[in-house]
This record gives sequence, structure tokens and C-alpha cells, in this order.
Amino acid sequence: MTKARRKSYGVKGAPYAFLLPATILFALFFALPIGYALWLSLHKAQVSGLGLGAGARKEVWAGLENYTDALSDSELLDGALRVVGYGAIVIPVMLGLALLFALMLDTDRVRLTPFTRLAIFLPYAIPGVVAALLWGFLYLPDVSPFYFVLDKLGMPQPDLLDGGPLYIALSNIAVWGGTGFNMIVIYTSLRAIPAEVYEAAKLDGATPLQIALRIKIPMVAPSLVLTFFFSIIATLQVFSEPTTLKPLTNSVSTTWSPLMKVYEDAFGRGDIYSAAAEAALIAVITLVLSFGFLRAANSRNKQEEAR
Repeated sequence: MTKARRKSYGVKGAPYAFLLPATILFALFFALPIGYALWLSLHKAQVSGLGLGAGARKEVWAGLENYTDALSDSELLDGALRVVGYGAIVIPVMLGLALLFALMLDTDRVRLTPFTRLAIFLPYAIPGVVAALLWGFLYLPDVSPFYFVLDKLGMPQPDLLDGGPLYIALSNIAVWGGTGFNMIVIYTSLRAIPAEVYEAAKLDGATPLQIALRIKIPMVAPSLVLTFFFSIIATLQVFSEPTTLKPLTNSVSTTWSPLMKVYEDAFGRGDIYSAAAEAALIAVITLVLSFGFLRAANSRNKQEEAR
């Protein structure tokens, strides 16, 4: 092999050499665990006799049995319905506040913009478990300063950790922690809009409200789609908030959300095969909903461009 040919092979192989570390990490920590979970979901444990001694418990092929059991599991279905109600509160409130804050920060009249932007974003930097603990104790009547003030004022003291208000309590934690991130995404898109667009609108007599409604919001629609996409995924995977609040109230069961059901089956009941099937179903549903939403958003954008 000539020197020129060896140099040509070296140049062509350089990109693959740079990709090799990332490919290995992807295979070890992403592809391999997913493949193992899918393999577990197609098996089950078969116990002989009392389940004691060597060979009394063995792994056998189950096919789709774990999936059919998961789809007919009332606890998993109830958890999915609770997450739907939870998401119906979290997503519109969080994205609405994020859009409102971004529009307010993008106006010329706002002072101390860097400090305000940091203050709104700061709750996102707090770990979810810490945030849930913080709000959990604020919800407890015996230690919460809010309940102390309500008691002194003679006002009713609602129990936010029981019944319907529990959804509001959990949603508040998610909104408080996630609004800042979504606000930064939308605000970055607003800052990318050329100033000439605003100047032309002002020359045409548009008010700040009209500029916000007719120019800013339509132009940051891709960012709104992105934040909505992330919010759907985060909502379907809610776990830390109800798990952290569970010791503080009896209203949160060990299977309150689908991921809590997966955790309970895997580590509470020791049935990793059913848990793997449930996790696979959650992943598929998340994928279908996410890509379905993205496809609908893209088709709408194409229709608007065609007009």
C-alpha cells in the first residue's frame, strides 16, 4: 500500500475514530439496557414446589403475557388516568406562565432584566427531590407558615395533601420548577427576532399588546412546540414528586403514577419481568404521543406556509 493510499484511508477513518467513544458509551449505557429490558419483558419466573433450593426458580419464555397483564392491570391504568389529570393542570399553566414571563422580559420597560431572568430560572436548578421536600413541608399544617398565617386570620385551612387538592399540590411543584427552563427557551427565541420587525410594526401603529399577539407569539411557535414536547415527556415520567410526598400523606399510593407502579413491581414485589413490560409500554406510549404531536405540528406549519 502506497503512502498516499494509507493517508487517504486515515483521512476517511478519522470521523469514525472520533465517533467511536460516543458509540461505545451509547451502546453500553443506552442500547444494551433497553435491549436487556425488552428481553426481560418477554420472560417470567417459574417457581417449582416451595421455591426453595437450587433450580426451584427458573426463567422461562413468556411471550407477550407480561404485556397483556400490564394492559389489563387496573393499578397501572388508574395511574395513567391520574397522570393525565396531573398533566392537564401542569402543561397549560407552566407553558402559559413561561410565555408570559418571556414576553414581559422582552419588553423595554422591564428593569433589572438579568436578575429577574435568573430569579425565574433559579427554581429549575434545584433538584426535584429537594423541591418536593421543600413544598411538602410547606403543605403540612403543623409546620407550614402558611397555615399559621391562615389560622391567625381565621381563614379556612385546606388540606392540600388529600383528595382533589393533591393534584394542585403536585402540579404546583412541577410548575414552580419547570417554568424557568421553558421561559429561557422562549425568551431566547424572542431575542433572535430582528429588531427591524418590531420597528416596522411600530411605524404601522401597532401597540405593544398587538406586537406580542400578532408578531412575537407566532414567531416563537417552534419554541412553544419544543417546550410542549418536553413537557409531555416530563409529565408522563412523573415520579420524584409523588414519591417524595408519599411519606407525608396516605393519599399517595405506591402506584400513584405509572413509573411508581414499575418501581413497586421491580423492587417492592420483586417482579422485574412485569416491571420491564410496563416500562416498555410507557416508553412506546411516550414515543407515540410525542411524535404524533410533532407530526401534527409540522403538518400545521406546512399548511400555514402553503397559504
